[in-house]
Amino acid sequence: METEGHHHLFHGEKKHVKTPEQQLKHNKHMQLLGKVGTVTAGAYALHEKNKAKKDPDNAHAHKVKEGIAATIAVGSAGLVFHEHHEKKAAKQMIKEEKKKGKGH
Repeated sequence: METEGHHHLFHGEKKHVKTPEQQLKHNKHMQLLGKVGTVTAGAYALHEKNKAKKDPDNAHAHKVKEGIAATIAVGSAGLVFHEHHEKKAAKQMIKEEKKKGKGH
């Protein structure tokens, strides 16, 4: 039993700090995944919009699905925008490190 009252699974472990190069790679990867999500959700929204026109009996359900997919596409585009700026910040950190002579 711990006397301090901490019951965390990784209590003694330190948080991994990413280097600017690792951060840049992570941001590039997340930006790409965001782009894929944006395109996929947008395509699904268009698909549901087409289904609503072809199936008037279930048009309301298709319009709801279209709205949800469009919202996800907008959110995913926001992620892309965010990761783009994080990537630019990581590139700037790498550039500053090289100026100081710490980078290779």
